[in-house]
Amino acid sequence: MFYTTVQFLHSWWAYLVLIVVIVATLNAWGGVLSKREYRPQDFRLALFSLIVTHIQFLIGLVLYFVSPLGLKNIINNGMGTVMKDATMRLYAVEHLTVMILAVAFITIGYSRHKKKRLSDKKLKSLAVFYTLALILMLSRIPWAAWLG
Repeated sequence: MFYTTVQFLHSWWAYLVLIVVIVATLNAWGGVLSKREYRPQDFRLALFSLIVTHIQFLIGLVLYFVSPLGLKNIINNGMGTVMKDATMRLYAVEHLTVMILAVAFITIGYSRHKKKRLSDKKLKSLAVFYTLALILMLSRIPWAAWLG
């Protein structure tokens, strides 16, 4: 029961994360390309992206430890077996590793943008780091489970 609840939360919260990060990334690039001033809504959108991404990371971390596809998979089958199977590897190793990197890029982008004084530097920092995070996220979403 606990596992299915956490899995449900993680799956549905992921839609929110993806939408918010896409919107924040496009907003930052829009600001960079149009050379507009940094606005309070840019700050709020970047912060909201940071928050929902970190919440998703925490839910995912709990899921990793209670799911038969996460750590239990490695313990039960051994790392060698997991690494030889693409689906097992995706859930037990790749998804976790790449999402940690994505959360790190969001965090770095947000932190760096706050230290910048000029609008173009603020928006560019958000645009670059959020884009990297988005690419990483999209690369390791288990699409078969999402679309299947």
